[in-house]
Amino acid sequence: MRARIIPEWQPYVSMGERREQAGRRLASVVRKGGSLDPVRITGRTIARSFWGKAWCDHLLSYSDYANRLPRGQHYVRNGSVIDCGSARARSRPW
Repeated sequence: MRARIIPEWQPYVSMGERREQAGRRLASVVRKGGSLDPVRITGRTIARSFWGKAWCDHLLSYSDYANRLPRGQHYVRNGSVIDCGSARARSRPW
């Protein structure tokens, strides 16, 4: 009989620790000459402009997994997203 491989769970990391890691990553990128613009949200609304709201609605229409976009919204609202930009038609969330 073959041995079953049991996946190991990653250790829990609190939001405070995640924010500290993000701060260290931000400082590292700035030291190397890069620039990041942390995503900051006031209130519950992620987008304020017409185009931002349309973009969010468009993303929601392509929701392939039930938890993927809500999880991303949770990350943004908690301050876990350091930078979200695009380069050469590619989205690059850091």
